[in-house]
Amino acid sequence: MYQMQHVDSFEAWKSLVSSAFVPLHSEPVRAGSFAGSIAGSQFGSVGVMQVEATAHAVRRTENLLAAGDPPHFKLNLQLSGHGMLLQDGRETLLRPGELAIYDTQRPYTLMFEEDFKTLVLMFPQHQLGLPVAQVREMTATAIGTEHPLGRAVTPFLRQLAGLLPQLRDPVGHRLAANAIDLLGTLLAAELHDHDDLATDGQHRQLLAIQAYINEHLADPELCPGSIAVSHFVSLRSLHKVFAESGHTVAEWIRTRRLEQCRRDLGDPLQRHIPVGAVGSRWGFPDAAHFSRVFRAAYGISPSAFRAQV
Repeated sequence: MYQMQHVDSFEAWKSLVSSAFVPLHSEPVRAGSFAGSIAGSQFGSVGVMQVEATAHAVRRTENLLAAGDPPHFKLNLQLSGHGMLLQDGRETLLRPGELAIYDTQRPYTLMFEEDFKTLVLMFPQHQLGLPVAQVREMTATAIGTEHPLGRAVTPFLRQLAGLLPQLRDPVGHRLAANAIDLLGTLLAAELHDHDDLATDGQHRQLLAIQAYINEHLADPELCPGSIAVSHFVSLRSLHKVFAESGHTVAEWIRTRRLEQCRRDLGDPLQRHIPVGAVGSRWGFPDAAHFSRVFRAAYGISPSAFRAQV
């Protein structure tokens, strides 16, 4: 449900911004009056919020990380005004029309020295479908400003911001998921371009195999053996390449399949599809086996997960 909250004091803002996102320490950057508003909706696991406020700074400090919040990424699309994002020893100027991503699991600072408006998407890290360690290499950097995909994603997000007051589930849920898909594609393209400049051939091979797995998740015959054959490598070599990811090949396949199943089960437009059919769609043809591995991964059955979304 769309909600808009407006405050006229900085004390009220400190409470509002922490409750809307994650616990944050807010501080003014100049004396004088303050006004701010947060408007948006929660679509499934994706929060889509438009933030408009007077100049100030927010910090996600080490002691606030101890609150135990689940791991999320936040995407910032600057709509007006300028700001600065700092994380992981990097900093980037936030200009209107530019994107930047940051990680709620590590300290960061957002500083705005003038009035501003920004669109913020907050979503679970797993939803991107990309290795978290690789995405973290791109925090606090301008994303896609020179990339053709970046020029396509930004207008979509601007339109999403304009539609927020009218969006309702289930369409809003689907659009929010589409936005994360587009972001994942953009980040994957940026990572691929960066990887082309790298000299580590084994790392490039890992990314190529992970991309192959993502394209063939629906094939129930997908397994380490079929992947090794498709890439003309031995099973031993395949497992060696995957060692740097921190997962076995089978773990990676299972995790990616379960992420797709969880996404479809949470989609209101797919509630008419039987749970077993969702599992089968993503390579789990045995409904009982699908239910067991889903419960093992998420602590809840597929049916119960769908019911609570």
